[in-house]
Amino acid sequence: MEKPIMGTQTMVVSPHYLASAAGARMLERGGNAYDAAIAVSACLAVVYPHMTGLGGDSFWLSCHSKEGKVRAYNGSGRSGYGACMDAFEGESFIPVRGVRSAITVPGMVDAWAAVHGEYGRLSFAEVLQPAIQYAVDGFPMSRDQYENTVLNEAVLLQSSTAGSIYLPGGKAVVIGQRFVQAGLAESLKAVAAGGRDAFYKGAIAEEIVRFVRSEGGLLTRDDFADHRGNWVEPIVGSYRGHSIYQLPPNSQGFVGIMALQVLDKFDFNTIEHGSYDYYHLMIEALKLSFRDRNKYLTDPEFSAVPLDRLLSEAYAAELAGSIRMDKACDISTEAVGSDTAYAAVVDGEGNAVSFIQSLYFEFGSGVVAGNTGILLQNRGSFFSLDPHHVNSLQPHKRTFHTLMPAMACLDGKPRYLYGTQGGEGQPQTQTALLTRMVDYGMNPQQAINEPRWVWGRTWGKPTQELKLEGRIGPQVVDLLARSGHLVRVMGDFDGIMGHAHAISIAPEGFLTGGTDPRCDGAAIGW
Repeated sequence: MEKPIMGTQTMVVSPHYLASAAGARMLERGGNAYDAAIAVSACLAVVYPHMTGLGGDSFWLSCHSKEGKVRAYNGSGRSGYGACMDAFEGESFIPVRGVRSAITVPGMVDAWAAVHGEYGRLSFAEVLQPAIQYAVDGFPMSRDQYENTVLNEAVLLQSSTAGSIYLPGGKAVVIGQRFVQAGLAESLKAVAAGGRDAFYKGAIAEEIVRFVRSEGGLLTRDDFADHRGNWVEPIVGSYRGHSIYQLPPNSQGFVGIMALQVLDKFDFNTIEHGSYDYYHLMIEALKLSFRDRNKYLTDPEFSAVPLDRLLSEAYAAELAGSIRMDKACDISTEAVGSDTAYAAVVDGEGNAVSFIQSLYFEFGSGVVAGNTGILLQNRGSFFSLDPHHVNSLQPHKRTFHTLMPAMACLDGKPRYLYGTQGGEGQPQTQTALLTRMVDYGMNPQQAINEPRWVWGRTWGKPTQELKLEGRIGPQVVDLLARSGHLVRVMGDFDGIMGHAHAISIAPEGFLTGGTDPRCDGAAIGW
């Protein structure tokens, strides 16, 4: 079982040990949490290519010690100007793979540039250097990448370029053997030298667009040239005296606040951790929050999301009052992606960064754009072709997004940074982590190690199935089934539960980091 890592000044957590080490190296060189976070993010784009990459999106929460406030950056891309219903005439849904998956403009590089430009101390080229090194020289194939490559072999082989990179010689690179990405290395070098314009207005954009258009896709040079992410005001809620920060829509972050504010109406001093009441209450609070998410979540520039009502104390009390402790409620859910990478950094100056990035499905669209080595995300496939749907496909629009990094502050200072991979599971695992740390006094590693659940689906067929890890006691499992939950028992440490990571900052200043035993991560602090 993983043990917590403690530091007196700094902490880095991520789902891959090489990425965590890259962030630590930036801190050792005199960089701050922002430099380290970008190094981690870029490194993950290389060493965790099935989960994230330059062709995907990212969302960022940060608190600068001198500013004393939490800021948020929405690094998600928009659909192309030509992404309209007519482009999919005769089709009932948008394809989930390939260039016809309504590929959106990647927001990742823009987010790096924005965060670095605002707060970075080291040069942009320096923070990207570890990622470039691992793309050029290669790195040991991880078990997680290997297993996901084998699982998605058919998808990758549909693209000759993707197949040649991820299945050289027609098969996955063996665990522990060197995996090299020469094309991606050249793209990273160009970004390091030329900044965001090298990606959005230079040869990289030109090659991506050339490839996508040649394959029947919709993106144009104008889509790239006009892309900008946004510094946005984070949304905030409360739980047990903590201020809970999330990204506003098009992120599903408000679900994480809604569920906690419902749970805040219950006395956990009378609820044993790991009991039927604990799991049932968690699940029901989240399901009620999902109901509103499914109804409202989209790009707020196209349709208003009534956050004032959804995040109000009165509404939380109303939802709490509707929960029956002896019966599961019945709501529908929609497909959401499962491939994501969450990480966090705190430096010796007290700066804190909580961020998350994704390609949507494993290996995204399954398509690598020409000679760039960049896997393109398929996030746009979640748009609806129903013109009356709140998340309907429209030009230059952001889709419903599962990414939601979290930060909890106490007395105006960061107390917990937490998040996870796992689509529908993100708000569920976040809620488990925070209640375990706040209500039950667990350190981040304990909170992550405890058995988890995921209700609904990550992607695939619609289901209201409640997946429980095998370590949950059989009596609890039986009681959950009897109350109407559609229970399915999984492995003891099942990968479908996501890859969670967290940092706690104690009032005396010590930091504790936790990483998920289900992945290849590491916590590094000193």
